[in-house]
Amino acid sequence: MIANRIANRIANRIIAPLAAFLAVAALLLCHDAAAQESAVLSRKDVFHPVFARNGMVVSQEAKASRVGREILKSGGNAVDAAIAMGFALAVTLPRAGNLGGGGFMLVHMASTGKTVALDYRETAPMAATENMYLDPDGRVKKKASRYGYRAVGVPGTVAGLALAHSKFGSLPWAHLIAPAIALARDGVSVTRYMAEGLERQKKSLGAWESTRAVFFQNGDPIKAGETLRQKDLAWSLDQISRHGADAFYRGQIAKRIVQAMKANDGLLTAGDLEAYKAVMREPVRGTYRGIEIVSMPPPSSGGVHLIQMLNILEAYDLRKMGPQSAAGLHVMIEAMRRAFADRSQHLGDPDFWEVPVKGLTSKRYAADLRKSIDPTKVTRSEDIRPGAPAPYESPDTTHFTVMDRFGNVVTNTYTLNFSYGSRVIADGTGIFLNNEMDDFSAKPGVPNAFGLVGGAANAISPKKRPLSSMTPLIAFKAGAPWLATGGPGGSRIITNMLHLLVNVIDHDMNIAEATAAARIHHQWLPDQVRIEKRIGVDTRVLLENLGHRLKEGRAMGSTQSIMRMGEGFYGAADPRRPGA
Repeated sequence: MIANRIANRIANRIIAPLAAFLAVAALLLCHDAAAQESAVLSRKDVFHPVFARNGMVVSQEAKASRVGREILKSGGNAVDAAIAMGFALAVTLPRAGNLGGGGFMLVHMASTGKTVALDYRETAPMAATENMYLDPDGRVKKKASRYGYRAVGVPGTVAGLALAHSKFGSLPWAHLIAPAIALARDGVSVTRYMAEGLERQKKSLGAWESTRAVFFQNGDPIKAGETLRQKDLAWSLDQISRHGADAFYRGQIAKRIVQAMKANDGLLTAGDLEAYKAVMREPVRGTYRGIEIVSMPPPSSGGVHLIQMLNILEAYDLRKMGPQSAAGLHVMIEAMRRAFADRSQHLGDPDFWEVPVKGLTSKRYAADLRKSIDPTKVTRSEDIRPGAPAPYESPDTTHFTVMDRFGNVVTNTYTLNFSYGSRVIADGTGIFLNNEMDDFSAKPGVPNAFGLVGGAANAISPKKRPLSSMTPLIAFKAGAPWLATGGPGGSRIITNMLHLLVNVIDHDMNIAEATAAARIHHQWLPDQVRIEKRIGVDTRVLLENLGHRLKEGRAMGSTQSIMRMGEGFYGAADPRRPGA
């Protein structure tokens, strides 16, 4: 265990140097005294968060964070800042920030003490059918649900941000969109990160004339250092600024989207757009070592299974086992394995499927699952089937987080699904359209693009919302918001949130240390443990001796987190992705 800790500290010092965190979160009204306090704190830790006294925003892209910071400085609340950042990211982070996708938002308002969940997940068009992505022989046509106009679900982002503003916003709607319009109209400098992403997707992006017109020059993707101007996107944002969400769902933007659909054999119609509604839901809640965990309910699977895994782990002394020890990781893997097995059968859109939320999040159900975990050896996934939680009933993505001085909190995850979604821009709008139809189960038992297996609960049906792994969460200590976080990463979002909470609660890491620590992931099928390369060699050997099948992969996820402690806010954006 001592060797584990030493290896981990050395790796952390090499992989994620302290400088990564000095550029990650937007500081608000942070005077020299506060900066000096942060510098003093930094001497105690390898990694230290950014500190501010009056509020903070954290996102995956620095220009969008600056937009949110200015909204707070001008008197706006956390919801105002979140809305402005959501629109700005559609310009500055086109691979994931969006108008043509959807997502989930948790909002805690200090004035009422209530936390609500805003569901603006995409829905299947009315013309969608359960077997629409199968060939005549019953085999899944994978590309059909991933690329082009037939992969597009009805977008929810604009409706979601508008609902948040109508319920909780304080500044004028147009004021919140103005920064995004300016960024799209005047242009942003292409970062190396954006240029590399465009180059990686050159073939699929270049297949569409409307996409080439925005992101290509002389037959190739735009290069780092060049200026990206998005005049059609600026027009769309201006329409939304002037006419609200109606511009997107009934107005001029809607007409252009429908025209593009008709010209390219897409399914989405004017009726689909007009019928779309963002909805407010009751969050899912649980506790872990006295900390209340509040997160998204279905159609997100994130909150349910995060709480399920925490319930399983609560009986183990993870602190004594040590951070990233083989013993601790083993029981975490076994908890992940069982939760994702349940996900495959029980989770779907609650408007179409009775999801046993209370059973899945029951501590008694977790205790029964825990009985099947052997601390000395692995349980093969082939020997695990989805459990029966009903008897326990009493039922490329990006993220940003905001806390303001009033005590309000927003944690928001939204997505196009893949990087750049379906790869198509609706002509004349500048808006990338999602490929969320791939998040449905095209056929029971056949994995989607993230390797996730589903069944009838997540089958395609008109107006249905596909299952998601997005897990925005707020943790409360003594009834007050203490930690807000979330992040992208597909199926790994849920396990990334598990790591973050265990690191902070069990291992007393500050939010920057907890963010930078190496991660592992298991999702039942395929039966393998994905690990980041910084997991120590000795830990790997011990895990393999227990029977785990390890597969080293790329860095997992990109969490954006804020903790409120004492007289201020501590923020950390994940160094796994540049530009935060």
